[in-house]
Amino acid sequence: MAMGQIPQRFIDDLLARVDVVEVVGERVALKKNGRNHAGLCPFHQEKSPSFTVSQDKQFYHCFGCGAHGNALRFLMEYDNLRFPEAVEQLAARQGMEVPREGADDPRAQAREQKRKEGVNLLELAASFFRERLKMPEAEQAREYLKRRDLSPEVQAEFAIGYAPDDWEALKKHLTSQGVSEAVQVEYGLLVHREDSGRTYDRFRDRVVFPIRDFKGRTIAFGGRVLGDAKPKYLNSPESPVFHKGRELYGLYEARQANRHLERVLIVEGYMDVVALAQFGIRNAVATLGTSTSEEHLTRLFRMVGEVVFCFDGDQAGRQAASRALATVLPLMIDGRQARFLFLPEGEDPDSLVRREGPDAFQDRVTCASPLSEFLFEQAGRGRDLASVEDRERYASQVLKAIEQLPEGVLKSLMLSELSSRTGVDQARFAALLAAKAPAEPNGLEAQDDMPADAWGEPNGQVARGGAPLAAKRSGAMSLIARALQLLVHEPTLVDRLPESLDWCPEGDGDGALLKELVKLLRAGRYRSVQVLLAHFHGSQEGERLAQLARRELLMPPAARATELDGLVEHFCRARSRQTPESEYAALLAKEKGGQRLSREEKQRLMELLMSLNR
Repeated sequence: MAMGQIPQRFIDDLLARVDVVEVVGERVALKKNGRNHAGLCPFHQEKSPSFTVSQDKQFYHCFGCGAHGNALRFLMEYDNLRFPEAVEQLAARQGMEVPREGADDPRAQAREQKRKEGVNLLELAASFFRERLKMPEAEQAREYLKRRDLSPEVQAEFAIGYAPDDWEALKKHLTSQGVSEAVQVEYGLLVHREDSGRTYDRFRDRVVFPIRDFKGRTIAFGGRVLGDAKPKYLNSPESPVFHKGRELYGLYEARQANRHLERVLIVEGYMDVVALAQFGIRNAVATLGTSTSEEHLTRLFRMVGEVVFCFDGDQAGRQAASRALATVLPLMIDGRQARFLFLPEGEDPDSLVRREGPDAFQDRVTCASPLSEFLFEQAGRGRDLASVEDRERYASQVLKAIEQLPEGVLKSLMLSELSSRTGVDQARFAALLAAKAPAEPNGLEAQDDMPADAWGEPNGQVARGGAPLAAKRSGAMSLIARALQLLVHEPTLVDRLPESLDWCPEGDGDGALLKELVKLLRAGRYRSVQVLLAHFHGSQEGERLAQLARRELLMPPAARATELDGLVEHFCRARSRQTPESEYAALLAKEKGGQRLSREEKQRLMELLMSLNR
């Protein structure tokens, strides 16, 4: 597939040809309901249909969780696709080839070649590891898998392999296939020693577990050592295709086993996932050496209505559960469930399911503590609730957690339960929460009580991923954020901007995003706010732009161009007043602050350093 921007005109034409009812109906059971179609929402758990698909408007909307959009948005949310992939899939349905603007750009071709090289490399490595598991040298690995009672079928399903006890076995194999050492290092298969310049295989004498994305493509590996080497488990490092805070081991396999999952069990390691699968428990996933992130949970809640966290029963397990609780609270819109399962001391899911059997283990999962029960139990640990002082600390801790919940029935019930347990009137707790909420600012920035925005999200509904809208007030925006907001609400304003981007402010996250947005609008000629935001779907930049899109632009359309002209003029004046010393200090502070400098910023930093040292 050639790289480059997908033209807006093609996207508009594609959406005009596709029937959203047909696309949604392949994944959700729909019934005709007047002029529309209705069914159970696939994005949250519900018993009565609140999910409506309009053939006239080519739009879907859930009155329960607020999920909504067109056929393109539905594929992105339901199948967890990125924007270009969803366009490709919709186009394939219509027998259309996706055009790309700027596809002849040598830099774009180089990026595409590099991406293909990486994908092919990881699949080649996965195949190599699987083949080596069959060879005499892997006898110890096969014995290990046999001791863990893993059938050949489960081993094949999870594509388990073996990394030979050799410093350069994989390196030699991949190099013979024409893959450069530099690419092997970049994708985490080789380790590069700075002192000697030598490279060698990262995975040696380990049982290897491929980590696969939602399409089943290998994106990384995990290895379990067979000898005494450390660490016991080793993961691939971050790479252009692997981000451990986003991926979950076993999610692809779980979805293959059951396309209509209702519950997912989050465990700690690869062997827990695979061992549970061996015993017929096909809904377990594992994080990859990190705590469960908001991105993990947002992704899971798009697929299931219930998530069960599985932890050891010791102090470390309790601390991990507390972190998981803090992460999941803001995502608990009505209809979602989170439970906490604590295992007996010295047990993990692998050992426990072997000792008790799958039915007993499933009973433990079913009886896991609901979020509310765990929250109250955790707050009460070590406290004497007969003491007024301890009861105050208990109530304050619970109230702080309740404050993180989205508005809804669960939040009301939690306040009621807290009132019952402490003897304090519920209205008093509600008043305390209201007092903690930031006051609404005066003037033009009181913008969160708003009508439906460019995404069609009415006030108080839920944005994509389940995050509540209009829950908090925000203060005055910076001038850079104002420029971003103008372009998000009215992308055609990009045509007024100077050709050069020298006016864009430096040393600021919004400044870098503003420059990127201008380049995108010029390259892709996006004129639809919905498609523009979809382009950034799933990224921090996308969240920032969606946040600005949700804020009402309180000025008449006729005044927006003048406002943007004034902002650009202000930025130009500010830049002309900037001395080389202050510009150097700003760039240096950005780099030291952990922000990555662009290639242009790095070049500018070197120019300034040389000029200041003359």
